[in-house]
Amino acid sequence: MPATPLYQPLGGNDMPRFGGIATMMRLPHVTSSAGLDACFVGVPLDLGTSNRSGARFGPRQIRSESVLLRPYNMATRAAPFDALQIADLGDVAINPYNLLDSIRLIENAYDGIVASGCRPISLGGDHTIALPILRALHRKYGKIGLIHVDAHADVNDTMFGEKIAHGTPFRRAVEEGLLDCQRVVQIGLRGTGYTAEDFDWCRDQGFKVVQVEECWNQSLAPLMQEVRARVAGGPVYLSFDIDGIDPAYAPGTGTPEIAGLTVPQAMEIIRGAWGLDIVGADLVEVSPPYDPLGTTALLGANLAYEMLCVLPGVPRR
Repeated sequence: MPATPLYQPLGGNDMPRFGGIATMMRLPHVTSSAGLDACFVGVPLDLGTSNRSGARFGPRQIRSESVLLRPYNMATRAAPFDALQIADLGDVAINPYNLLDSIRLIENAYDGIVASGCRPISLGGDHTIALPILRALHRKYGKIGLIHVDAHADVNDTMFGEKIAHGTPFRRAVEEGLLDCQRVVQIGLRGTGYTAEDFDWCRDQGFKVVQVEECWNQSLAPLMQEVRARVAGGPVYLSFDIDGIDPAYAPGTGTPEIAGLTVPQAMEIIRGAWGLDIVGADLVEVSPPYDPLGTTALLGANLAYEMLCVLPGVPRR
């Protein structure tokens, strides 16, 4: 038995789901990652968005919807709270008036989280946050493999002349040497582009690109067997943009694209990452103002929980 009792989500029979403080899964809120194996952390940033803002409210709404989650995964039998010390670290205090300063603040916060050995699951916020997180992870682990689920490749060189925005993080990550490009897979890319070659830049770097048309009308379990073989052998980061899922299921996002992944396919992707050395993950681009029923945030909360369930050291009962 561990020397310190493991934190547990507050049960619905101890406090009604509609009551209590809305931390992620109603876990304890702590101010330091010391002693934690994994954590949830919010990054309420949407200064990098190019269309509809509102992702700054994502972490709060995801936490609110997460009160419905219970400790055990009934499909995979994963039991994260039986073995890992997990808590909610709250939000990174970004600068709402300065994107570049916010990037600095996020990077500094994650340096501390990562240095303690804690594996963060981040609640966004827009996809810009992936860059400072990857910088912090790279300092500890070296080059990172990546499973990136998204409607968009997020490899623009600039947006309105700016190098840092939610459409640029993975080009910057390549340029800065943060990624092991032969261990990068992008899933769900689709929509229209500015040139016919927009996704070819990714392939030219060595990424495996799985456009959404390859995913239609089928299980993604076989694909994930290929993905695991490709990204295994080193640290892996899982970055999940909610707009990778079709807007019929996830309308509350800033840049929706039709004909996306289904919710079961999203679950297959995350569950298919079981067994990899996942050093961190994010769930980004939930924009609650565009989904007043909270369905998108509910989906985001469940996907973040599924990410927790595939972290190293989580037993299956």
